[in-house]
Parts: sequence; structure tokens; C-alpha cells
Amino acid sequence: MDNVAGDRLTAADLYEILRLRVDVFVVEQECPYPEIDGRDLLPTTRHLWTEDFGSYLRILAEPDGASRIGRVVTAKSARGKGLAGELMKAALDHIGDADSVLDSQTYATGFYAKFGFVPEGDEFLEDGIPHITMRRRHVAR
Repeated sequence: MDNVAGDRLTAADLYEILRLRVDVFVVEQECPYPEIDGRDLLPTTRHLWTEDFGSYLRILAEPDGASRIGRVVTAKSARGKGLAGELMKAALDHIGDADSVLDSQTYATGFYAKFGFVPEGDEFLEDGIPHITMRRRHVAR
């Protein structure tokens, strides 16, 4: 498992990340959207991926201090192997007890609930796909 800051990505790693995200989100899900959003190369952005870029996610620093998990994706050929779950565990280990938030496609809310995320707010359409914001609150120990 790799965990790399945005300003430490190699050109080859960034290429593989963008290829995977475009293959799934733009091509497979038929959802053209502005994939290159200016946040990938920020030093506060963390990129996590499994071997051979089978699965990937990124963690963004939010203005309110929470961490935003996004672009959670698994290659079609790598699905069903638990890779996204491994990445979520690694992401939450990195985040620690801080608040974290994500926008889940509605069909995936059960997956994120396993990691302590609960829906908040109303369902919304993002690029024509139903989503809902989910949050995992800091737990004082």
C-alpha cells in the first residue's frame, strides 16, 4: 500500500491515478466531469493506492479541519478482493480520530457505514449520479 503526499507524486504515479479514475468514473460510469480539479498536487493531499493501482483514494484537508476522503475507486479487474476496504482502513489510520467526511454514491452507503460513517443531509445529484454526504465524527477517548 502506498501513501504519498500530493507534492511527492511522481509523474508516472499521477498518470496511473488519473488513468484509473478516468477509466472508472468517466468511461465506465459514463460520467464526464472535471477530473483534474487542482487538488491532487497539494502537499496536504494524500494519495493511497494498492499494488498495481488496483484501488485508490485520496484524502483532502477541508477548511473546517476535517479530512475529506474522495475518489474512492477500484479497477473493474480488481473488484471483489477487499481492496477498497483495505484502503479505507489505511485512510482512517492516517486520519486518526479527526472528523472525516465523504460524498458517497447512494448505493455505497452500507460500505462506508462499516467504517463509522453516517449520512447527513439530503441526497443530491453529482454529475447525474445520486450521492449523500456521510461523516465520521471525532470520538473522544
